[in-house]
Amino acid sequence: MGLVRLRYLIANVRSFSKLNSSRKYGSDVPKGHLAVYVGQIQKRQFVVPISFLDQPLFQDLLRHSEEELGFDHPMGGLTISCHEDAFVELTARLHCS
Repeated sequence: MGLVRLRYLIANVRSFSKLNSSRKYGSDVPKGHLAVYVGQIQKRQFVVPISFLDQPLFQDLLRHSEEELGFDHPMGGLTISCHEDAFVELTARLHCS
């Protein structure tokens, strides 16, 4: 069931990106990227490429966040509950792949 919801989330993020390609999604979020909020207590915004949604490591991270937080986020974007250092390390590995 979680995999189906994850695929649904990925499809929604991609369609949201296409719908907003002509509008300003946010001055700090370039086309082809999305904002995620990372942290266990205080959330910090990170901007990542949409291509990360296809990466198994990032999908695992989203799955764990879904189990912990669900998909209803008060910040208005994806919220990932993990240490910032771990997130930075994971995204650095994804940038190198």
